[in-house]
Amino acid sequence: QVQLVESGGGLVQPGGSLRLSCVASGSIVSINSMGWFRQAPGKERELVAQVTSRGSTNYADSLKGRFTISRDNAKNTVDLQMNSLKPEDTAVYYCNAAVTSRWYGPIQDYWGQGTQVTVSS
Repeated sequence: QVQLVESGGGLVQPGGSLRLSCVASGSIVSINSMGWFRQAPGKERELVAQVTSRGSTNYADSLKGRFTISRDNAKNTVDLQMNSLKPEDTAVYYCNAAVTSRWYGPIQDYWGQGTQVTVSS
């Protein structure tokens, strides 16, 4: 089993910053991609950003320039630095990891429990 634990959410004023962190633990041979998704009330879950084990990144077009994803392969962690936050960034943010749990085994998707980010004055 693999567990993803997020931290760093909270309430912030418009224009402020937050940093989310996620650590993966458990039965891990390798982690391909790690990333963040978000889901606002009444909306579908959407990609925020992803990073591969080699450091290649992929961002939602609307978030480029404000959000930065980073990863520490040795610690199995992924962070999301969010700047210039807007009310429309309010959502539950979920950590995601594509993990191989045994040698030559399949890659499986795992999710964290989610952390609330609220941008409001």
